[in-house]
Amino acid sequence: MGACFLFLGTGGSSGIPMIGCGCVVCQSDSTLNKRQRSAGLIKVGDKNFLIDVGPDFRMQALKHRINHLDAVLLTHAHADHLGGIDDLRAYYFLEKKKLACFLSQQTYDEVKFRYHYLLNPNAEGKSFSAQLDFHILPDDFGSFTVEGIPIAYFSYSQQLMKVTGFRVGNFAYVSDIREYTDQIFKSLKGIEILVLSALRQVPTKMHFSLEEAVAFSKRTSAKITYLTHISHDLEYAAANALLPPEVRMSYDGLEVPFQI
Repeated sequence: MGACFLFLGTGGSSGIPMIGCGCVVCQSDSTLNKRQRSAGLIKVGDKNFLIDVGPDFRMQALKHRINHLDAVLLTHAHADHLGGIDDLRAYYFLEKKKLACFLSQQTYDEVKFRYHYLLNPNAEGKSFSAQLDFHILPDDFGSFTVEGIPIAYFSYSQQLMKVTGFRVGNFAYVSDIREYTDQIFKSLKGIEILVLSALRQVPTKMHFSLEEAVAFSKRTSAKITYLTHISHDLEYAAANALLPPEVRMSYDGLEVPFQI
């Protein structure tokens, strides 16, 4: 079965251009260097599965005419991946049913703390906030089915934050990875297309460097790896020139086909 992945945003937590920054990348005229906060859309037929809902989601949804969602897959609870959650209310207004949302227990606990009103409707049982049907992923590694599409998930961490990656068919999405066990490679066995975060040319406490991302990719079966969650330290063409041909920079609006 054919499917595709749309990069809604490929930037780090500040986006590009960054507020007040005069660097070459932030001042670039190239659309390849304009990066909203990281998120993506898996499209299978008429089914849409959103990965993360950052603070730029409203504009992403309008630009790409995302008028329907079947589920939301949340990687973790950092603001750049969760800050647009209120904008999901539009889908309840459109379809009059709660939107399925799959996430880890730790991410759910953060959502419950920061967005408690999502879980507490008023006395009439109504709410003007997003209406979500939360599904807690019970283990660190596992799978579930939504709208007839099987989705595998796996866990790793970014310092003390638990992060969830997702796999659909021969495609996998691994963002905000820093610490992991070798079990992750069992979950990635057989993939051909990998989306992987790499913030800068040098490693940080929170993210892979370009070199670390390439090394991680080589441990998988991926035929092509697209880097995402990119900071303003990396200019699109210059960074691509540093990478092997099987690892490429992504950009907002890039659409990649894959198979289920």
